[in-house]
Amino acid sequence: MSIRIPHFGVISMLMLCMHFYGFGQNLVVNPSFEKYRNCPIKLGNLEKDVIDWSMPTLGSTDYFNGCSIAMGTPENFNGKQPADFGVGYVGFYMYAPNDYREYIQARFNTTLKKGERYAISFYVSLAERSDFAVKEFGIRFTEFPVEVETTKVLSGLHLSKMKGEVSEKLEISYSKYYSDEIKWVKLTTEFEASGSENYMIIGNFKNNKRTQKYQTKRKITKGSYYYLDMVSVLNVKSKSQNLQVTELKEYELDSVHIFKDVYFNSNKSRIRGNHQHEMESLLSYLKTNSKINIQIFGHTDSVGSDSFNKRLSVRRAAEVVAYLTKNGIQENRISAQGFGSLKPISANKTKAGRFLNRRVEFILSKSD
Repeated sequence: MSIRIPHFGVISMLMLCMHFYGFGQNLVVNPSFEKYRNCPIKLGNLEKDVIDWSMPTLGSTDYFNGCSIAMGTPENFNGKQPADFGVGYVGFYMYAPNDYREYIQARFNTTLKKGERYAISFYVSLAERSDFAVKEFGIRFTEFPVEVETTKVLSGLHLSKMKGEVSEKLEISYSKYYSDEIKWVKLTTEFEASGSENYMIIGNFKNNKRTQKYQTKRKITKGSYYYLDMVSVLNVKSKSQNLQVTELKEYELDSVHIFKDVYFNSNKSRIRGNHQHEMESLLSYLKTNSKINIQIFGHTDSVGSDSFNKRLSVRRAAEVVAYLTKNGIQENRISAQGFGSLKPISANKTKAGRFLNRRVEFILSKSD
């Protein structure tokens, strides 16, 4: 069996592993779906394609990876969604007609410790071709891997017949609905382990009648399909979690890099969201490499006049400049420019395409 890791640099992979494994160790194996056996070419093939993840039922959970055309990122059969944590993520139905369900099952690298508290987190984004958004994501922990021959809801009755211990159902509930089709939304909760947990299942354990849902569109899929990435289970008592991690990401010089986790609302220059890992990594790199200069380029979608978009793109670039200078990077190492809507990387006809075009790019080069 061969295991493939996308080629985005050995140092980048080390940085990713250190950030999520090194200090305050993430117990989920292959948490961001970056290790795979096969580049995905068809739907419902997660179990055969991805290392250390499985499907506990006959529901056909999907795997998306930037290596693929048919099952790629950011564009796929259910819409567009950039990958924030590498190049891969999964997708599954949380709600569908006739109680059809899909789930994902993670494996831990060690059994959880009895009586200790753990923090669970993962990121989700609603696919564009979804008619509904849901309010709750369910979680179950098991001692042994679950294999149930059903395409419908994985019920408490199913789990009661399983070998070994099975946890009570946990739910991560949102005050509104998980309806954002653009950015990744982080879900978090905590629980106390019983000491038998080796696997974790994520999905909707309620039937259609009991599912809290909100209709966002009409007659597209009649379902609620979510992308999911970066699953984490951390022991919250671990003192080492408070240590700072030095991110060792390297960049190719004289090449254009796009911030994948720096988001902008339409007609706005303020960065939205709260997990700009890439800006922190870039800052660390510039502090370590004092002979490297940076050019920053702001971009917009096509909504609005050319003159307005030009000014808006300059302000977006200025947001990144302000972050760098505020954190100790000298102004003489930085230049900035705005291109308005002149250089799109996606079609402006769709909401997701316009979102991708609202971006900031940068080029790193050695000073003379």
